[in-house]
This record gives sequence, C-alpha cells and structure tokens, in this order.
Amino acid sequence: MLSILIITKNEENSIGDCLKSIKDLADEIIVIDSYSSDKTVETAKEYGVSILLNRFEDFSKQRNVGFDSSKGDWILYLDADEEATEEFNKEIKKTIKDFDPTCRYGGYYVRRKTYFLNKDWDYSDKVQRLFYRKSFRGWSGMLHETPRVQGEFGEISSPILHFTHKNLSQMLEKTNEWSDYEADLRIKAKHPKMNILRFIRVIGTGFLDSYVKQNGYKNGTKGFIESMYQAFSLFITYAKLWEKQEMKK
Repeated sequence: MLSILIITKNEENSIGDCLKSIKDLADEIIVIDSYSSDKTVETAKEYGVSILLNRFEDFSKQRNVGFDSSKGDWILYLDADEEATEEFNKEIKKTIKDFDPTCRYGGYYVRRKTYFLNKDWDYSDKVQRLFYRKSFRGWSGMLHETPRVQGEFGEISSPILHFTHKNLSQMLEKTNEWSDYEADLRIKAKHPKMNILRFIRVIGTGFLDSYVKQNGYKNGTKGFIESMYQAFSLFITYAKLWEKQEMKK
C-alpha cells in the first residue's frame, strides 16, 4: 500500500494538477493543509483525498503529522507544485512490487525536472521522498528538514516535474507569505544578529547558487530572472528576520 503525503498552504493554482497526476498511483492520499485562505482544500476534496488541517510550525513537524496519520507500507512525499509522469508512476509501482525487505535500501531519491514560468529549465536535482515504513523514522530539523532512515538510499530514475513558479505575481505572493514563516523559524533557531555583511553573504550566495550551480546562466533571460528572484526572496526573509530581531530589543 502506498500513501502519498502533500503539504499545502494556498496552493489552489497547483494542487489540482498534482493530484490528477497521482490519482492512479496512490492507495491513500493525505493533504496536510495549514489552513489555506484560498480554494486549496475545496479543490483537493474534488479528488476524494483525505484532508488533515494542522497549523504550520515547521516542515519537519508538518511532514511527521502526515506520516503519523498514514497507513501505507510505503510513503511518498510530494509538493503541491510537483507532478508525476506516467514513467515515474510505472517505476514506483515496479519498485514497490519488486522490493526485498532484506535489501540495504530504506528509501529512495526522486529526481526532479524543473520548470520556471512554465518553461523548461536546464537543471534537475534529486530529493529523498520515497520511504519504506519499517525503515523510516520520521523527519527532524527546524530549518532544513532531514529524513531519518535505517538503511541506504536507492534512486528512482524517472523524474517528477517541478513547476517552481508559474508567473511573477505568484512568485511575489509566495515570497511575502513564506518569508514570514522562514523568519520566524530563524528566530526560534536563535539566528545570529543580522548585519550588512550577513545580508551581502546571504544575497550573493543565493544568486550564485541559482545562476551557477543550478545552471541559471544556461537559461538566458529567464535564468537571470530566476537567480535574481532567489536573491530577492532571501533578502526579504532576512530583512523580516532583522525586523523581528530589532523588535525584541
């Protein structure tokens, strides 16, 4: 039995396509929603999935809430802006069917093919998303969640599609919303006091990571826009962190 878990907060523009892509793959789908103010929950209900409302504290806790509520022998985590392909679904089914519980694997990396502003992005990554329940111990980490697994990780070669942002307006809305959460998490983690040098380092690292490591320079104007956006998004998060630190004086 495969349970697919999806964390949401105001994802009405993405959740339908995500759920449509996995409706024939999962035995159980649970949407863990942080009290969305848009039509995310209503859209998800159209696909007959289970809805679990839970106020967001951090990603690890939210993922663990979903895990604790699931029933599957296998757990697959997806984001609302990700979609499964037919090839991916076939490989997941085969992996589960052929799995030997005595093997060294406790989970699997999933490859992601990235799209930015609905255009193909010359970059892919892999994330730890598929877990065998008996080997999975949950998630830990407040800022950067990490799965705890007994055993090694294999890899699913067929990618899922990752639609990072569909338009610029959506990008800005998401940045304003999630930067509040990110700033609060850094306050809880007792982040060092922000200063000019820290701002420069964070913004510069964000731009270079996107433009160089994630091949932004290979993607023309849209690559530059995305890389600038990543730097801007980090700036907003850390500016809000600075503001909260100043208010605590």
